[in-house]
Amino acid sequence: MSGKLDRKLDMSHTVSPLAPKSMPTLAPLAGVRFATHAAGIRYQGRTDVMVAELAPGTTVGGVFTRSLTAAAPVDLCKENRKRGQARVLIVNAGNANAFTGKKGVEAVNKTVEAAVKVFGCAAHEVFVSSTGTIGVPLPYEKIVTALPEMKAKLAANATLDAAKAIMTTDTFPKVATRTATIDGKPVVITGFCKGSGMIAPDMATMLAYVFTDAVLDAATVQYLVASGADKSFNCMTVDSDTSTSDTMLMFATGQAVHAAVTHPHDPRLADFKLKLNDLMIELAKLVARDGEGATKFIEVKVTGAEHDKAAHRIAMAIANSPLVKTAVAGEDANWGRIVMAVGKSGEKVDRDKLAIKIGGVAVAGNGEAMPGYDETPVVAHMKGQEVLFEVDIGLGPGHATVWSCDLTHGYIDINGSYRT
Repeated sequence: MSGKLDRKLDMSHTVSPLAPKSMPTLAPLAGVRFATHAAGIRYQGRTDVMVAELAPGTTVGGVFTRSLTAAAPVDLCKENRKRGQARVLIVNAGNANAFTGKKGVEAVNKTVEAAVKVFGCAAHEVFVSSTGTIGVPLPYEKIVTALPEMKAKLAANATLDAAKAIMTTDTFPKVATRTATIDGKPVVITGFCKGSGMIAPDMATMLAYVFTDAVLDAATVQYLVASGADKSFNCMTVDSDTSTSDTMLMFATGQAVHAAVTHPHDPRLADFKLKLNDLMIELAKLVARDGEGATKFIEVKVTGAEHDKAAHRIAMAIANSPLVKTAVAGEDANWGRIVMAVGKSGEKVDRDKLAIKIGGVAVAGNGEAMPGYDETPVVAHMKGQEVLFEVDIGLGPGHATVWSCDLTHGYIDINGSYRT
């Protein structure tokens, strides 16, 4: 999330009630080491810079915001991704380095120059991300000065520390890990992301990084990260606002012992794709669970649309609706707001074929409330932390599932005072 003055992240503040009860065990991943540092870019008393050093030969793919006011680090990553090689990832929190003009470009270039000297890599192998307040020049000198010390602190078991260092208004670090097989050989996939507000992905979301020791060429990595994002991060929203800094990168260190995969549709990737997509979906859901001020997690399933894209747009119209989200916050079984959101989606719908369920209970169909509709079980469902809306359009084979959260006064409190 960019453009926010962020809550303290010493974990003594209130963590989202939707946070996972425990963190997964993150085993070291061959070919990547992490280090963090408290550079004081904005925060005091916490880490705010993360570095990942990647093994020579690491391939990379990525997807990015389509915002026309994208930040300077996004431009760099998009350009370097074309070469498909990576050795260093540098991420800072507290300052988005967005809408900072020539100063923003200079900050990126100086950071890359320093990384080249410290890590002995090529400029096109350095990837940089920033997250935080928009429009404030990044004090890149604090990052540049810290790099030598960070190199000396690199460790294979510091993944969770890295995830914590890039947090802004997040109330908990978002991490996930999976083990897959290629050629019968184990490969590890580990990822982490940050994001809590200004979340409406478009090609990617917030800041998200996935690492694997699989042996994959760059074209395969690019295909996997793009298709995976469409099934996960692009199916999640907190507040309908797309960040200037949205970046998702996937790195394959090539340290596993299987034969190289050089085509994205290689049948040997079947298990890897399943595990990767599952990991990315978990990370996307964690972002929705940590939405600013969120108290409830929302899942919207749409079926029967003209096609999948139509189903996705309808589902997002429901998930992004302030009226729907505030009804969830208020535990109000007001299914009329879902009808409203479907109708405004811009997709083909037939009022008299529409069917709606809440928590598995049919509430409306054939253009009216269900005969004998009893709101009691629906009200009980709305009082829980997990809310499910199912909408059947009744027109075609299109289907989609998206995830979101409720809209509470906490969101206003955080964003109404983010610069004070």
